[in-house]
Amino acid sequence: MQDTRHPLSRMGSAQASWLVVAGLSLCHMLNDVMQSLLAAIYPLLRAEFALDFWQIGMMTFAFQVTASLLQPAIGTVTDRHPFPQSLPLGMGATLCGLILLAAAPAYAWLLAGAMLIGLGSAVFHPEASRVARLASGGRFGTAQSLFQVGGNTGTAIGPLLAAFIVVPLGRPSVAAFALAALAGMAVLWHVGRWYARWTRANGRKARATPTHNLPRRRVIAAICILAVMVFVKQVYNASFTSYYTFFLIERFGLATQQSQILLFVYLAGMAAGVMIGGPLADRLGALTVMWVSALGALPFTLLLPHVGLAATAVLSAVIGVVMAAAAPVIVVFAQELVPGRVGMIAGVFFGLSFGLGGIAAALLGVVADATSVQYVYQLCAFLPVLGVMAIFLPGRRAMLGGH
Repeated sequence: MQDTRHPLSRMGSAQASWLVVAGLSLCHMLNDVMQSLLAAIYPLLRAEFALDFWQIGMMTFAFQVTASLLQPAIGTVTDRHPFPQSLPLGMGATLCGLILLAAAPAYAWLLAGAMLIGLGSAVFHPEASRVARLASGGRFGTAQSLFQVGGNTGTAIGPLLAAFIVVPLGRPSVAAFALAALAGMAVLWHVGRWYARWTRANGRKARATPTHNLPRRRVIAAICILAVMVFVKQVYNASFTSYYTFFLIERFGLATQQSQILLFVYLAGMAAGVMIGGPLADRLGALTVMWVSALGALPFTLLLPHVGLAATAVLSAVIGVVMAAAAPVIVVFAQELVPGRVGMIAGVFFGLSFGLGGIAAALLGVVADATSVQYVYQLCAFLPVLGVMAIFLPGRRAMLGGH
């Protein structure tokens, strides 16, 4: 008799679960390719609509603040009322945003398209992070790295696709990426079916909330420290995603395509950092990875604004690797601090990343208009100093309370 079950059902549990993580990573890549196109086409939009830097920053602000405000709310709701098919619906919002960016007749419509892409990210990230954790088999850091590396890969590929497709063919070619959104919706529909089956089979187990022995004040303090670490990473990252192409064009006289290729170098470094951060945390401990990531980038960020083109490319890749290594670790560490609120914590920290990045992009645009783009990098170079606050995070022994 022919086996008519869904392909994931015919596999062993572990194999099926890691296939789910791979599917989420693929869709994270597609999602972030599409959202990275927004920043990658800024030079085109600036020329076509005669935009100032502050208007560029406001587009990033509209996209990222929409995502940051909605993600914690969506994560909180889905903690209590799981909604497996929210994932393809979120990708559908991103699809609509892309079409609007491709056809927008005025700046206000560009802002609306950016907000729709933000809405898609707000729906996708907390729920997809939860499903990746459920499918991890206890290897939370590795699963979070695999999930996040898809997003960083997509963010890195986006500028290259913009350089070789959107720049030569023009802004309307952005609409072609709607096909990627349709493919993502199909994959996420299957992931949603797996998640629905897991929820039915593990409902009581999922409601059993693990505990730790940290007092509430210590938990709140630790969450605030993690938020500062996210602040450092996102403000510095905003300087790259929104203004690095302009920095390279003004400082070294590069063409738009060349600057976007070098932006890819930084973003590829971030993808590599995310990929190694989670597995290292599973082996060496979360605090070790966060310490190295928090302070290790400082010498390189201080050098970056003062070196030549080749050294700039190398330093940007190194900074991307070191700073991004803590990204999956921060999320997993925070989820362990607040057990039973996986979606809410994922929403808070992904949302915090988007919100801080959006605010930073807008403020850094004002600074760039008042001074220069190069000064933005001289200013941001000192941000990693704040990583010293990681010393106040609780260790594994403190969390377990000796049990």
